[in-house]
Amino acid sequence: MPIDPHLLALFFATSVVAMVIPGPDMLFVLGCGMRGGARAGLLATAGVATSEAVHVAVAAAGLAALFAAVPLAFTVVRVVGAVYLVYLGVQTLRRRRDLQDAAPAGVSGRRAYLNGLLTNLLNPKMVTFTIAFLPQFIDPGRGHVWLQFAVLGAVLILLEFLVDGTVGVLAGRIGDWLRRRHAAQRRLNTAVGALFIGLGVRLAAER
Repeated sequence: MPIDPHLLALFFATSVVAMVIPGPDMLFVLGCGMRGGARAGLLATAGVATSEAVHVAVAAAGLAALFAAVPLAFTVVRVVGAVYLVYLGVQTLRRRRDLQDAAPAGVSGRRAYLNGLLTNLLNPKMVTFTIAFLPQFIDPGRGHVWLQFAVLGAVLILLEFLVDGTVGVLAGRIGDWLRRRHAAQRRLNTAVGALFIGLGVRLAAER
């Protein structure tokens, strides 16, 4: 086995605890599921998981030095991510008008995936967390460091699907029921739009 079993067990337990605490990714998946149904919730989770794979690759490549050497890079990525989230929120709020005369279109699977990908990818906190977190469970003495990163990354992505995917599916079931009622859908879009804007403001305010 390329990784120490004890370290793997500790990593799994620690990751489960971190995953079940609601954070930006879970809230984003929740919003997508409520608006677009279970499929959109799952695809939003897939987008987040894809960006997690990128973060793992960044950690494995040792690019933590980028943010350490160039603090401005962290700030730029953080601000871009925050602006993107606020943009999503504003777009969601604007769609309330479309519900006056027609059934809501929800959110497409492709859009849910891309938004999940970009939202997580543009969150530098996730990059720095992964870079700081994963190496704690790597044993260079066992060799095959890249393979150890790959194993830990696979576990992280699996947990992402299990936890956030479940949230997305459950939110989708509730959203399906609400979308049959236009008044409820307008309130839902207001809540989801405010959620995305709040996440953007939170990301921009973080240091």
